[in-house]
Amino acid sequence: ARSTSYTAIMADFGFNEHHQNEIINYMRFARSKRVLRLKTIDSCFEELKDSRLVEETFTVDEVREMMDGLQMVVRGEVEMELINTAHTNVLLLRQLFSQAEKFYLRLQSDISELENRELLEQVAEFEKTDFKTINKINQETIKPKLAPLNEGGVSELLNKEITRLQEENDKLKSRLRTLESQATSALEEKTKAARALKDLQKVQGEQKFSTQSQEINSLESTVAALKEDYERSLSASAASQKDLQENLISAKHELLRVQEQLALAEKELDKKFQQTAAYRNMKEILSKKNEQIKEIRKRLQKYEPDE
Repeated sequence: ARSTSYTAIMADFGFNEHHQNEIINYMRFARSKRVLRLKTIDSCFEELKDSRLVEETFTVDEVREMMDGLQMVVRGEVEMELINTAHTNVLLLRQLFSQAEKFYLRLQSDISELENRELLEQVAEFEKTDFKTINKINQETIKPKLAPLNEGGVSELLNKEITRLQEENDKLKSRLRTLESQATSALEEKTKAARALKDLQKVQGEQKFSTQSQEINSLESTVAALKEDYERSLSASAASQKDLQENLISAKHELLRVQEQLALAEKELDKKFQQTAAYRNMKEILSKKNEQIKEIRKRLQKYEPDE
């Protein structure tokens, strides 16, 4: 009969067998601490009886003095027990939260449920049962320390999702390094264009002008190709980020830390792209080169007018 009552009460709480045993161990611990504190309070009264209540009559002041002293002692014992209980509960929560953080879980608590009279009555009813004789077979396998969750079910899925997201993050980092390499190449092209401008100032014939024009067209093609590659890379990165966010949402926001890392990588990518400004500088170089070509043509017309 006791075993049936125990099973019904714990089923209402929604615990599995392992967590049921953990609850039993904690309630045994709490009961032993409570019994010890009650014995201490009883000893306070016994000490008062043995040390002060030795006369047949007492004045009002003497009775008030004894009661005040007893009140102070009992108040101190009760306050000490309440503080110790609160601190003990914090240590218990610390163990649970530490296990949850290993699997990137964020536990939440509803403080209002701590005053749920119906649940409190269920706990009180369960405590009245003699759970010392319950689950004797399982007691041999119970360990005093909290064991980590097994690798099956939700935990295994979360571990797989974390591994997949880490691989996705590595791919994005590799893509970022590729874009950085392309930015370096763009800077090298800018240097080559500057050298080409210096060579253009030394040109004295139309044949050399034609050759330089071809170089300009080649540089423009290179800049256009770089711009197109940057846009395509940025679009691919944005699509990857969107897919990553959808996967994070499906994992119930359990993997927010990885999402923050990916967002940081994307910000760094945009920042480096803005700093290169290769296309804008190249256009400015080409504009200056065209002006110089016009100036040289004017000079040539002075020495070689049209027939």
